[in-house]
Amino acid sequence: MRILIADDQQRTRQSLKALLSTSLPGTEIWEAANGAEALRLAEDIHPQLVLMDIRMPEIDGLDATLGIKSRWPEIKVLVLSLYEGRQEEARAAGADLFVSKGESPERLLCALSSLL
Repeated sequence: MRILIADDQQRTRQSLKALLSTSLPGTEIWEAANGAEALRLAEDIHPQLVLMDIRMPEIDGLDATLGIKSRWPEIKVLVLSLYEGRQEEARAAGADLFVSKGESPERLLCALSSLL
């Protein structure tokens, strides 16, 4: 399985990568620091799942989600954001699921398992 983590905060990417590596052994995990990089990597590696932050430089996560879902609707996108009020925007962009960054790791893993 291939998972792409798109977040402009390196610490967040590293934390998510550590959690996923431990919980989903054997998973290939890729990282993108902005929406433009997420789009390029989605084309190159064609992940099964993208964990997408909303606020990122170059192309934000909503536009990147829209780009991914319009080209590859089979790729699941889980939007992770501090901004819970943006759930509807995330769904309108094509996100399969929205999880607040304030949720527990267990809640995130439960959400991931519902998509895989």
